[in-house]
Amino acid sequence: MLCACSGEQFKFEDAPLSPESLATRDFSASGFSSRTTGDWDTKVEDIQVDEAESTLKEALSLNYEEARALLGRLEYQRGNFDAALQVFQGIDVRSLTPRMTKAIVERTRPRKPRSKGDRGDTMSASVLSLHSVSLLLEAILLKAKSLEELEHCKEAAKECKIILDIVESALPNGMPESIGEDCKLQDMFHKALELLPHLWIKAGFLDEAIIAYRRALVKPWNLDAQKLASVQKDLAATLLYGGVEASLPPQLQVCGPTAPKDNMEEAILLLLILMEKVAYKEIKWDEEIMDHLTYALSISGQFELLAEHVEQALPGTYSRSERWYFLALCYTAAGQNEAALNLLKKAFGHSEAKHKLHIPSFLLGAKLCSQDPKQAQEGLKFSRKVIESDHQYGHFTGDAHKFLGICYGNLARSSVSDSERVVFQKESLNSLNHASLIGNENLEVLFSLGQEHAVQRNLHMAFDNVMMYCDTAVGNSGKGWKLLALILSAEQRLEDAMTIVDFALEEAGKMDQFELLRLKAVLQIAQEQPKQAIETYRLLLAMIQAQRDLHANNFDEAKHYGSDALTERNLEIGAWQDLATIYMKLGSWADAEICTAKAKSIEFYSPSSWYTTGMLLEAQSLHKDALVSFSLSLSIDPDYVPSIVSTAKIMMKFGTQSLPIARSLLMNALRLEPANHDAWMNLGLISKMEGSLRQAADYFQAAYELKKSAPVQSFV
Repeated sequence: MLCACSGEQFKFEDAPLSPESLATRDFSASGFSSRTTGDWDTKVEDIQVDEAESTLKEALSLNYEEARALLGRLEYQRGNFDAALQVFQGIDVRSLTPRMTKAIVERTRPRKPRSKGDRGDTMSASVLSLHSVSLLLEAILLKAKSLEELEHCKEAAKECKIILDIVESALPNGMPESIGEDCKLQDMFHKALELLPHLWIKAGFLDEAIIAYRRALVKPWNLDAQKLASVQKDLAATLLYGGVEASLPPQLQVCGPTAPKDNMEEAILLLLILMEKVAYKEIKWDEEIMDHLTYALSISGQFELLAEHVEQALPGTYSRSERWYFLALCYTAAGQNEAALNLLKKAFGHSEAKHKLHIPSFLLGAKLCSQDPKQAQEGLKFSRKVIESDHQYGHFTGDAHKFLGICYGNLARSSVSDSERVVFQKESLNSLNHASLIGNENLEVLFSLGQEHAVQRNLHMAFDNVMMYCDTAVGNSGKGWKLLALILSAEQRLEDAMTIVDFALEEAGKMDQFELLRLKAVLQIAQEQPKQAIETYRLLLAMIQAQRDLHANNFDEAKHYGSDALTERNLEIGAWQDLATIYMKLGSWADAEICTAKAKSIEFYSPSSWYTTGMLLEAQSLHKDALVSFSLSLSIDPDYVPSIVSTAKIMMKFGTQSLPIARSLLMNALRLEPANHDAWMNLGLISKMEGSLRQAADYFQAAYELKKSAPVQSFV
């Protein structure tokens, strides 16, 4: 009985409409505690119960719905969610909605200042007070929470949405600032704003959750900065990871063509706004914001923008080593390896000597150096730093030895001294073998070991390692099949190499397909099948053009295109140059000139393009013009070996007085590329012309042995 709750009897203003009236139920203190659960939302103190009972005593005119709101609150606070729900269901929200809306409108309307003798605006007694409206809104909110606790999330979301509908219909322009902080109306509404999207997410309706988040952000509801940021962050996370495409409705596309076009753009915009708030210290630093932004910008390929925001992070957010590492990752992904490496080199500074070693920075530095032969010496430093810390970071040692071996191999290929080259080659194989023993499951170690054996002409060892790599790396071994085909071509097994290429073309990705198609054409040239080679090049160029057109018409795909664009471009240049070489051998000068012009139109300052032009001129016996083209090629890249050798060939045709110059050029070519059989052959010719027949025989023997094990393309 209601009197049992308050301690004294009183009458309702209106008789209950439901047959299940409060008078028919026992709401005694013992009745409230009979359904208490172990985990409560909020543990109510005895003083709170006394205050609620005091409220019931004082409010003699309290109506039926408000009484249920108070009693339902008590049941909810005690954890009796079933009982609370039964109490709340007795409130006729539908019939109360117009009165609540009217009350909010009337009670929040600005009043005219009273003049002397003027009684001012009078408020009808039938209009609910804001206190009553707040009490009823709280009842709806607690009903939604009770349903949530009972795992009826969809029904809970519908109940919670009623609060938003009521307040938004009364305040279409947002919450007025005149509503005081002591008014619970605003507090209840804010709780409903935050709760609704979470209920929709728990119910599995992500599209409705996104609508609810946008509804909380589209109007000024007087949310404090931290709560507003929390809603923005949660919306961004739902857009990024929800898997539901929810484009902006027309009424929210106020920015016209610059409005976000998809989930990703909207999420990035929200996260950038949050990062700006963090920068101005409007909200606290939140790692999740940066994590979401990192994911979003990485997926969309905007790594330079990500680097800018990493740089804007306030001091103390990251340690210096972490900041440099994070920035280096951004610049590496953007294709700016040099900038990334310059940042990572800071880790060697004296200021970092007293700090804990940041192993990921040194490992990334070693990896970047291994990809650039000019940075091989720096790569040794990075790799050794990781290896020296083996007692702390043993699981990184295998990768460090792999990068060390690759850097030693790069040093060997650029070494001037023969003895030094032999030492570096030995160290390269030792490091790679050590890496393979440490990390048995590291496929890249197998590939690198096979490649180094191939460069050193240990073809059987190279074949075994690369074959093991291809067998293990199922579905992702395009470069492995290519290297295997090159090894077979070095063994003069051209038909087997062609079979491998045809098999690999069926499994390879798009970029691997391009490289394999060019290799197939080169193999066809080696087998003296010029017509088939021309057809293969035609197919390759058509595929490259189709890929370029696709990226030009699809901005989303173009964002992920960056790093492949340079590879594609080099393949296209190489295809035109190879075609020019085929037409030269066929004596079709006009077609060869068209192909060389095409190659130079893509990259004018390309040493290989000017080399091909020189070869065309030399084939037409225009030796002086050819010499000019080779000189232009060497002015672009002084170490371009084919142009050095071809220049020496022309100098040999100018008489015995030019032989010392030709010999010097060929010796320089062999310093850069010791396995160049063409250079050894021409050295033999020079020695023969000078009368040194024994020396010539040695040179010819070296040229023969090297040509017998030469691949159709370079191994590296």
